[in-house]
Amino acid sequence: MSQPPANQAPAPTAASAAGAASGTPQQLNQIVMEYLSKKGYSKTEAMLRSESAHTDADGRPIITKPEEYPETMYEKAYSHLRRWIDNSLDIYKPELRRLVFPVFVHFYLNLIHSGNLTPGKNFWNNHHLEHEGLYGEDLKELTTLLLPAHVEENKLAKLYRENKYRVALSQTTKNLLLHFLEETSDHGGDTVLKVINSYIDLRTVAGRAALFNKDEDSMRGEEGIVGHISERSGTSSTLPAVKLGPLPMDKDLAKDIEEELKEMDMKDTPGSGFKVSDGTLHDEFQKIKREESEDSPSREIVPLPPYTVADVEREIRLVKDSRESLRLIGTSSPALPTVHMYTFHNTNDGLNCLDFSEDVSLVAGGFAESYVRIWSLKGTPLESIIPSENQPTPPKSRRLIGHSGPVYGVSFSPDSKYLLSCSEDKSTRLWSLDTYTGLVVYKGHDAPVWDVEFGPYGHYFATASHEHTARLWSCDHIYPLRIFAGHLSDVDVVKFHPNSAYLFTGSSDKTSRMWDIQTGSSVRLFSGHTAAISALAVSPNGKYLATAAEDSLIAIWDIAAGKRLKVMRGHGKTSIYSLSFSQEGNVLVSAGADMTVRTWDVLHGTGAPTAEQPEPINGVGNIISGSGDASTKVDGVSSGSGKRRGGKDVVATPDHLAVFYTKKAPVYKVHFTNKNLVLAGSAFLP
Repeated sequence: MSQPPANQAPAPTAASAAGAASGTPQQLNQIVMEYLSKKGYSKTEAMLRSESAHTDADGRPIITKPEEYPETMYEKAYSHLRRWIDNSLDIYKPELRRLVFPVFVHFYLNLIHSGNLTPGKNFWNNHHLEHEGLYGEDLKELTTLLLPAHVEENKLAKLYRENKYRVALSQTTKNLLLHFLEETSDHGGDTVLKVINSYIDLRTVAGRAALFNKDEDSMRGEEGIVGHISERSGTSSTLPAVKLGPLPMDKDLAKDIEEELKEMDMKDTPGSGFKVSDGTLHDEFQKIKREESEDSPSREIVPLPPYTVADVEREIRLVKDSRESLRLIGTSSPALPTVHMYTFHNTNDGLNCLDFSEDVSLVAGGFAESYVRIWSLKGTPLESIIPSENQPTPPKSRRLIGHSGPVYGVSFSPDSKYLLSCSEDKSTRLWSLDTYTGLVVYKGHDAPVWDVEFGPYGHYFATASHEHTARLWSCDHIYPLRIFAGHLSDVDVVKFHPNSAYLFTGSSDKTSRMWDIQTGSSVRLFSGHTAAISALAVSPNGKYLATAAEDSLIAIWDIAAGKRLKVMRGHGKTSIYSLSFSQEGNVLVSAGADMTVRTWDVLHGTGAPTAEQPEPINGVGNIISGSGDASTKVDGVSSGSGKRRGGKDVVATPDHLAVFYTKKAPVYKVHFTNKNLVLAGSAFLP
């Protein structure tokens, strides 16, 4: 039998071939590498060894850097950018935040376009609510993109991918951003840089970064894609029209008032305390009479019940107050108002809120112990029409008990005959000030109610709640008439427009909104604060809105244009609790946790016709110190002792007119009366 040549390898058997075919990927790699080594292909063998070292037992690549995969890459990069911006200095945040929306949009579009549909949807669900308040219309369309083909066909998606989104930054802010992204390229910075290079046009503008830049409106005008109007870059011409004029007075009511005033004028004598130059009550009524104009809402928009004798009496009182009011008009700056401070002792830090009645006869406070207490400002007993309630003698204060949780808001009706209170118990209660008893319990909110306010004409009131909504009610219905939904967090404060056709809300989502009470829709969005809104005020002429927030700043807004006119600073780094406009609308008073009442020139720096820069106090300057006298600084936390309690000094803005200090009492409420006197309420902290 012949034998095979000695140098010829034996043919592989069927069993060995089957074993090789059924071997693991690692075994196959080993066979190939042995073959390459035997044939002398050393470089190819080394490359294969290097690559096979990064595969698992099944031959799949081992993920050593999860951030390199779409499932985690974009989420990590976006969170990395947001976290850095949130931790940046406050002066850079407003500019840096303009970059977040375009980065969010392009991360989402990249995920969907590359076929990563589930990660893309998760990324959208995690972050789209952050931008809904400013870019709701764009987001509404982008949320319909569910497939790669949608990204290629959708007009808005193509607009974003084929055009660069302009973002205006100061040179310093731009340098900080690029340095950060380059230094943290391994943690997501490189991913953000790729999007910026491809889809975003970073434009450098003159000036330095600031909390609120006076050129910010022009900077926002350059923001976005050319030819595309987003909510943030829209002008007032794209906003819904609003009627900010006074609500016309009922003609029959006006006639009755005129007749009463003529009779009173005839009874006035030279010794009545008024000079001829003061004019008659009838003349004064003609000055303040609410007449119909092009800018006035129709009476049908705000349906009111038939007027009563109480309405006539209130209007007559308003005419008298108007004639007797002080005019806060100066030569170089507004005159300073007189401030009457009421300090409440022995509250044990349980006083949550205060309100003064319009006729300056009563003050009410809501307490953490679940009750409301009413005091007489005139020192007279509070008599009830129920005789048994006056035994043995009528008290000078009354306690109203009914809530089962802390009371967070109180509000007097315009005729001072009723009081509203709201509480943690999710309810709002209406109290009679004739009997000092509860009349109605309004239940509708599913969470604590933070604030309540009567409307300017008393029939309607509004509430603000932890459930992110505000509600409109009428006193004769136990269910809400409107639910205002749109805020992303608690609605903390509500305020009616003077014509009662609109409602303003302030929220913990750092924005304020203006709502049309007829349609229930949001007609204005005021954003710019960097913390929760804590107080609101609307000027008597209905043109200006003042907002205060936990960032210790006060902003003045043009309601019609929906734009911020200026920012006022002076309360240090403490909370601001209350705001109020003078009757002329040219002076604003504020109160806060820094234990002060401060006055501001509203029109200075807004471009409106006004006096020149406010006159310095005592000739020193309009930068106030914690010493109680005009000086050069405002303490971060100030008190009557004038000692600085830590933190950097905060310099007041030039429109700061004066400051009134308390010894050790945070001021919870300030209120301009119809006579232009300021009432302030505080609680002494022993």
